[in-house]
Order: sequence, then C-alpha cells, then structure tokens
Amino acid sequence: MVLAVLRLGLSCRGHTFQQIQRSPLRQWLLKRGQTSVTTAGGHASVRTAASDRVLGRWLVGCSGLVLGAVVLGGVTRLTESGLSMVDWHLVKEMKPPRTEAEWQDEFSKYKQFPEFKIMNHGMTLTEFKFIFYMEWGHRMWGRLVGLAYILPTVYFWKRGYFSRSMKPRVLGLCGFVFFQGLLGWYMVKSGLEEKTESYDIPRVSQYRLAAHLGSALLLYCSSLWMGLTLMLPASKIPDSRNLLQLRRFAKVTGGLVFLTALSGAFVAGLDAGLVYNSFPKMGERWIPDDLLAFSPAIKNMFENPTTVQFDHRILGIGSLTAITGLYLFSRRVHLPRRAKIAIGCLTAMAYTQVVLGISTLLLYVPTPLAATHQSGSVALLTFAIWVLAELRKVVK
Repeated sequence: MVLAVLRLGLSCRGHTFQQIQRSPLRQWLLKRGQTSVTTAGGHASVRTAASDRVLGRWLVGCSGLVLGAVVLGGVTRLTESGLSMVDWHLVKEMKPPRTEAEWQDEFSKYKQFPEFKIMNHGMTLTEFKFIFYMEWGHRMWGRLVGLAYILPTVYFWKRGYFSRSMKPRVLGLCGFVFFQGLLGWYMVKSGLEEKTESYDIPRVSQYRLAAHLGSALLLYCSSLWMGLTLMLPASKIPDSRNLLQLRRFAKVTGGLVFLTALSGAFVAGLDAGLVYNSFPKMGERWIPDDLLAFSPAIKNMFENPTTVQFDHRILGIGSLTAITGLYLFSRRVHLPRRAKIAIGCLTAMAYTQVVLGISTLLLYVPTPLAATHQSGSVALLTFAIWVLAELRKVVK
C-alpha cells in the first residue's frame, strides 16, 4: 500500500514537471537563454536570464513612472495648484467635474479654505479649473504608478518569476507606493488648515513636503537599482585597492546627491529661491546676516528661508566637487566602457544641474526653468544609481 502511494506521488510530480517542461513559457525561455525550473508545492518557479531582463525592464519602467510623478508634482507646486482639491477619495475623485453645476460645487468647496480667502479671492472659475486639473492629473498619475506596481506583481508572482529573496523586496515596493499616497494627502492637509495667528500665503508644511519627496525618491532609487541590477550583467572588474576606494567614493557621492535633492524640498516648501537672488554671494555678503535669525539655532536649518537656500547652495557645490573628484579618480582605474560612460554622464549632468540652479535663482524662479532644475536633480540621481550599478561587486 505504501509503495503504491509513493509511486502515485512520483508519477504526479513527474507529470507536473513534464507539463512545465512543455509549457509555452518554458519553450519561450529555452529560446532566450538557459533556464532553471523548479517546483515547490505544485507551483513553478522560473528563474532565467531572460526572466530577469523582463523583471528589470518592468522595474525600470515603474521607476520612470515615479520620475514622472516627481516632475508633475514639482510643476503642480510651482503653479500653486496643490491645494485646489480639498477632498481625498481613492475612487470617487477619479472622475473630475463635468457639468457647470459640478464645477461650481467644487469651486465653492475651495472657497472655504485659506488659499482662496488670503491669496486667490479674485480667482475666476476658469482659473480654478486650470489649477484643479493640474492637481487632478498629479493624483491620477499616482494611481497609475500604483497599478503599474501592483498588477504586474500579482502576475509575476503567479508565474513564479520572483526568487525567494526578491519577494519581500517587491512587496515592500508595493507597500511603499500605498504609503506614498497617504503621505501625499497628509501633506496637502497641512495647507488646508486655518492658521489664525498667521496671514502668510497658505502653503503645505515643508517638513511634510520633504517627507513626501524623500519617500518618492527612495521608491525611485530602489526600483531603478533593482531594475538595473537585473537588466545589466555585472561587470567583471578585477579587484584592486583603487577599485574598492572608487566604490566607496561613488556611494558617498550618491548619498550627497540624494541629500541635495532632498534639501530642494525645503527650498520649494519655503519659497526660499525668492530670497537673495544673486550668485555667488548672497546679497553683498558671502554669509548673510540673517543666517541664524531664528531661535533655537537648529530651527534655522528647516524654517529660515535664508539658511535653507544657503544649505542648498553648499550641498550643490559639494555634490559638484565630489562628482568631479569621482570622475578624476576613475581615470586611475581600468573600467569597462559602460562604467566610463555612466561616470561621464553623471559628471556632465552635475555641471548642467549647477548651471540650471544658478539660472533659476538669478531669474527669480521662472516656472519652466525651475521645473527643469527640479527634473535635473532626479536625472542626476539616476546617473548616480547607474554608476553604482556598474561598479557593484560580482556575486561569486
């Protein structure tokens, strides 16, 4: 009896494996490269160079959508459109107002909040429609990002594309997308609150703006890193002391680029680009008088527009210096052609970004130029991630 059961089990396993071997997916993978097919609990796990490339392209595509959300969010803020939608509904708000009555109802809601009362009390319905559509487009793009992560994750999971180590990372990305949406609404709420003690222009909290942008950049970097490491074969660079130092240098430089981009959120949140529109000095001084005007002193780093702009300048110049040093040091290391191109692109983008930043400052932050500068910060971060991917260690 026991022998019969064992034979039946082996027969069933053999039949399952034969089905996997004959499946269209298996046949396609055989044509694309070497294939590893295993079964566990009746589910096929397919891990190949070809499937890794598919996952890599998907993750790089997702990172591109996140990049679009960051750029669109920057334009939304620059056009002061972010507070036009005063409600948050996951499904209901997907359909914008269509009739005149629906538009008037939405406009009436907006009139009840500080931005209209203090800043836009003379706004017409036509002008309101523009800022509403800007914010609506940003929110709908966010939903598109969520679908781009979640739906393929379900598909690839069922098809067995994910390794055991990759599953928690992909689930983390999906969870982070959901968290990012909640954080966005939490940010918007800060700009809708009545502040009886202040008659300043209503704006969202710079802390929440920085958290929202920072989490978006983390999602972008994580997706891009995972995608590139799956798509691009690791370069077999001979280990040397210079290479080890170059890797460390590249990691520090990437961290500095990320910190500089994050500091830009405080500049945007406080409109700090509209103070001291001169370069290289701030007004008539290298170090302005009101750099430490707030008390306690630590408060200046996050709430004093002068200090925030000063810090962003220092971080920007520091990033440019570090990237230049990375480029010069890389010439002492024998690197593959692709790694050299990545470092060259990073260096060229760093100088372009500095020129964009200075121009934005001197011209009093025109919206097109400011949006280009904000996009440039993500482009610079992209090249930094690419460099790190090219210099990564080969897994033995």
